[in-house]
Amino acid sequence: MSYLSMILEIPDLLGINGLIKGKYTRDGIGVSPEINWSDAPANTKSFALFVHDPDALIGDFIHWIIINIPSNVNTIPREGVIGEEIINSAGRKSYVTPAPPAGMHRYYFTIYALSAGKLENVTKDNFHEKINSVKLAEATIIGKYSGQ
Repeated sequence: MSYLSMILEIPDLLGINGLIKGKYTRDGIGVSPEINWSDAPANTKSFALFVHDPDALIGDFIHWIIINIPSNVNTIPREGVIGEEIINSAGRKSYVTPAPPAGMHRYYFTIYALSAGKLENVTKDNFHEKINSVKLAEATIIGKYSGQ
């Protein structure tokens, strides 16, 4: 199945060569960035945000999940949350800053437009299963960050 594309912007996240700026990592204050999106389909009822590092030593490390973002919202403010956070790979309901032990890692920030107004019983393990049947569109930005 093909999905429509949206526009995703994360102002101030990336620096030179697509590297995530230090203030959004363990080297800085570790806050979540401002995230903006547009061009969602007209029948969108909610949004979901998924941030992960597929290069983690333990496998895919989920940094942040937010579901049930209202359809009239198109921005998550810096250090803010709109919607319902889901427990991530660190066992927290919050943004976890990039902090890889070594080597270059990729961090995928993806926003999904959904035809469902409310998702229930979502976990980090079943997130994709829960949204697959209600996904209308998506957009992704990939940032990189290197561990020490």
